[in-house]
Amino acid sequence: GSPLGGLDTTLERNLDLLREHQVVFLSGVNEDLGATAIFGAQQANLFPRPRYDGVLGMWYGKAPGVDRTGDIFKHAQFMGVGRHGGVLALAGDDPTCKSSTLPSSSEVALYDAFMPILFPGNVQEILDLGLHGFALSRFSGLWVGFKVVTNVADEIGTAEVAPDRVRPARPDLLVDGRPWRPTQNPRLLLPDSLALEKEIFYGRLEAARAYAAANRLNRITAPTPDAWLGIVAAGKTYYDVREALAALGLDDDALRRYGLRLLKVGMLFPAEPGVLAEFARGLEEILVVEEKRPFVELFARDALYNAPVRPRIVGKTDERGEVLVPADGELDADRIALVIARRLERRVQLPSVTARVALLQALRERPAPLTLARPAYFCSGCPHNRSTVVPEGSLAGGGIGCHGLVLGMNRGTLGITHMGGEGAQWVGAAPFVDTPHVFQNIGDGTLFHSGSLAIRQAVAAGVNITYKVLCNSAVAMTGGQDAAGAMPVDALTRFLEAEGIRRTIVVSEEPDRYGPGARWASGVEVWTRDRLDEAQRVLRDIPGVTALIYDQRCAAEKRRLRKRGRLPDPATRVYINEAVCEGCGDCGAKSNCLSVHPVETEFGRKTQIHQSSCNKDYSCLSGDCPSFLTVTPLGRPRKKERGIFTVERPLPDP
Repeated sequence: GSPLGGLDTTLERNLDLLREHQVVFLSGVNEDLGATAIFGAQQANLFPRPRYDGVLGMWYGKAPGVDRTGDIFKHAQFMGVGRHGGVLALAGDDPTCKSSTLPSSSEVALYDAFMPILFPGNVQEILDLGLHGFALSRFSGLWVGFKVVTNVADEIGTAEVAPDRVRPARPDLLVDGRPWRPTQNPRLLLPDSLALEKEIFYGRLEAARAYAAANRLNRITAPTPDAWLGIVAAGKTYYDVREALAALGLDDDALRRYGLRLLKVGMLFPAEPGVLAEFARGLEEILVVEEKRPFVELFARDALYNAPVRPRIVGKTDERGEVLVPADGELDADRIALVIARRLERRVQLPSVTARVALLQALRERPAPLTLARPAYFCSGCPHNRSTVVPEGSLAGGGIGCHGLVLGMNRGTLGITHMGGEGAQWVGAAPFVDTPHVFQNIGDGTLFHSGSLAIRQAVAAGVNITYKVLCNSAVAMTGGQDAAGAMPVDALTRFLEAEGIRRTIVVSEEPDRYGPGARWASGVEVWTRDRLDEAQRVLRDIPGVTALIYDQRCAAEKRRLRKRGRLPDPATRVYINEAVCEGCGDCGAKSNCLSVHPVETEFGRKTQIHQSSCNKDYSCLSGDCPSFLTVTPLGRPRKKERGIFTVERPLPDP
């Protein structure tokens, strides 16, 4: 999932390059199984005939994947990495839930798994801290967490990629009087597990601190000698702080003039007490700027608590307990500028700060303009346009995937659950309500990821539920990848039968395409998608767990494949004769398609098909209307030849 959702697509497009450099890319069925595979790769050196001295591993997933992977993370941390190995665990955080159900911040989950946590703030730091991360992992024996937020993952920029740019320094560290060397032990049972726990706390995490100090992962970037205010920030937030200071008129000279000192944190955990003590020396106050819950702030306060002279530390709240740095949403330069201005005004009054604050407050108080907000909707020709409709009087449960957009539509869909829990919420609600039956939407990607267990739970509980398995042949939300572990529709019916499904009906846009060789489960019928409502009514009257498989390829993926010449492009197009159209809207109601557009004419509102966005789903033809016509050109259409664009006047040199 985003913000790291495009990584696998990029890797799959460069498999020859990966093989050339002995890189193995595996698609995990889900995040915890993917992490378990990396866990296993670190044990390669323990097998009798290893091919290599060691293996470097990289796991990645968005924040919900981090949450579900905690158990194997901890097992991996106790075992330790290979002597010549190392693991980087990339956590994709989406602080404004741009493409997630919930806002996220993974520091606490990674901390709970004993991971040192690195936080890059731009593309260059992804490379530099990433290399440090592998070296840190090998030196400490721990998996290293790597926090990547949406704005950094989506960033476009330049980076230096010289091989010798990063030269990790291996510190000299003594633990219990002996040179430090982490152990690797796969025997995670008593008494070994307790000994490994001791090594984590008093060896491996200390090694991480020593590595951070030796390689200056945390740096004082504005070392004002006689500063009174210190500002601490990490990753992307550090650069937001810099932008906020610039907007307030505070460049490096001004920081020195007015007594401000900056600390850029590259490793969030474990805290490095030496640099914190150096940074705090002589300060009256430390302001910790970070998103979401306090994290660095807590460790800074803990590290400095016993200092004989310590500065006041503020962050999420000020010294009076009032909100200072917001914990909700995303921190940007403007929000941070207001926070910094509040602390500065207690000591200095600067015209540039006053002017910026006045501007920001005026913008916040300005009435919001009346705009027409277009909500997210299904693509033209999307199978979910039809598949998420339920019969009158029925309810459906939402789930993770594009089909979750149905929550914003009036289609009887009640709530949403986490990925893989689809339908289990009904198991809990069913004993306490008089509703006899519900439908549950579940995408094929979710089904093979973890949703099959929810189906097993529903069967075990004996509730009345119909799973609507929406097979669209792609993980559409993250780039159209194939779902790892997916199976053909006929095999899926046999799988559902083995799980205890009472009856399965397959609804398809092309019922004839399966051919005589398809091996269906007993009693399975294949209907056209025009019989969707009938199929749902039949299944909801059957006690127990039933399934409806709606099989139609993702419209966006169809469009991509057609453009690449990997899928036939139907020549037939649909048009509406506006002279006959009465503007009744039945075609739009039947298809729910965005390419069915209203158009104003001299005879009133009519309907037309927006040809450039049409994905040739043809659902609009189900409308009860005589104004439709289809046009199929004879032969192959000729593409227009485009001349070479020329510029009449000379262009300046770059």
